Amino acid sequence: MNPSDFRLFVVEDDPSIRFGLEEVLGGAGYAVTSCGDGGEALQRIAESLPDLLLLDVMLPGASGYEIAKQLRRADCRLPILMLTAKGQEIDKVVGLKAGADDYVTKPFGIQELLARVEALLRRARVWNDDARPDAMPDPIVVGRATIVPGAYEASLDGTILPLTPREAELIAFLHRHRGKVLSRDQILEAVWGVKYFGTTRTLDQCVAQIRKKIGDDGRTPAFLLTVHGVGYKLV
Repeated sequence: MNPSDFRLFVVEDDPSIRFGLEEVLGGAGYAVTSCGDGGEALQRIAESLPDLLLLDVMLPGASGYEIAKQLRRADCRLPILMLTAKGQEIDKVVGLKAGADDYVTKPFGIQELLARVEALLRRARVWNDDARPDAMPDPIVVGRATIVPGAYEASLDGTILPLTPREAELIAFLHRHRGKVLSRDQILEAVWGVKYFGTTRTLDQCVAQIRKKIGDDGRTPAFLLTVHGVGYKLV
């Protein structure tokens, strides 16, 4: 598993801890985005398309517990690793019941943190590959690009480009409905989950990244087409 294939989002209000996490995780090869306010976290998470969320409990605006609950109520499968200074068992129970997948107590060791991050990402990848009955294991050819969703990669003119799990799932879903116009709501429900809490801008950003990786000109796309006022189709 290559860390550079994954985007992590950190929600931590203490600037020194937030900076430290960015340094540690970025140094390990992950792409890291962060914010320090619980009130804006949900929107920022939706815009950044992360593969894993590192979430502090005590935050201004909204607690980590509430953020986790809102994500799970929206049927969001984003893995959540909770970070907190609290160490009592009841606090861990509350966090896990709110929707966290794992829990570390500050101060924590760097190697333990990285091991837990890797374990959660590995678990999420196995779930995504095995749990979806409509998974697309076979290569997909689009123009000059060959996409292998199960391997999370695209090959463009011989160059291998990593795909995030979300990008791989999106291109596989569009390919299963090749030639058909799919509304933004249809795509968001299928790929991001029912009752998705974010905006369609998240989908548009994901499409833009896929176009770059398959060599499709965003200004005049030939394969992943925008149907204005409706959504997208793959031809």
